[in-house]
Amino acid sequence: MEIQKVTDASFGVYGKVLAGYDLTEMLEVMSHTPCPADDVVYVPGMDELEALPAAKELRERAYGGLPVQVGYCNGNNRKLNAVEYHRSSEIDIAQTDLVLLLGRQQDIEEDYTYDTSKIEAFYVPAGTAVELYATTLHYAPCTAEGGGFRCVIVLPADTNRELDFTPLAEGEDRLVTAKNKWLIAHEEAGIEGAFCGLKGENITLKES
Repeated sequence: MEIQKVTDASFGVYGKVLAGYDLTEMLEVMSHTPCPADDVVYVPGMDELEALPAAKELRERAYGGLPVQVGYCNGNNRKLNAVEYHRSSEIDIAQTDLVLLLGRQQDIEEDYTYDTSKIEAFYVPAGTAVELYATTLHYAPCTAEGGGFRCVIVLPADTNRELDFTPLAEGEDRLVTAKNKWLIAHEEAGIEGAFCGLKGENITLKES
């Protein structure tokens, strides 16, 4: 599939590039976080990242003062596997080059299935911060080059944390798998307990 750039006008449907933040120290801390060779690891919040001046600036400027968590998603991945969305924007900061597979919540069908042919791919160069709007379908980043990817993930506090209630088993409620997280999985991914509503190819990026 064609891999576009986050600087292309087409990315404007999904989010925007953030400018004017000093992310030097944050990217340095990220360079020491684990990066599995054959898996993906997600940590919702990391104390060392959250203590940085950049975290305070993102909280105040990007989220208007809302409490946020600053964690990371690292590893090696070339498949779509699932899409998720939140009731809030997500900020992704690429410590390495990476690729995001994105879609629109508006294209989810009434039965909560989604056609994977509508997914678009965007290249995010190292050092770039992007805001993904609340209506943007996304999941784990993909590896742009050999050696894996590292990505800072900023979200409102408690997002993706374990549920402390039982969602209803019907309608959109059946997509809730964690706090502030609605997930639609591909059957091939084998994600336990997830609603398998992705129809079509489980998109796989070719190795460069």
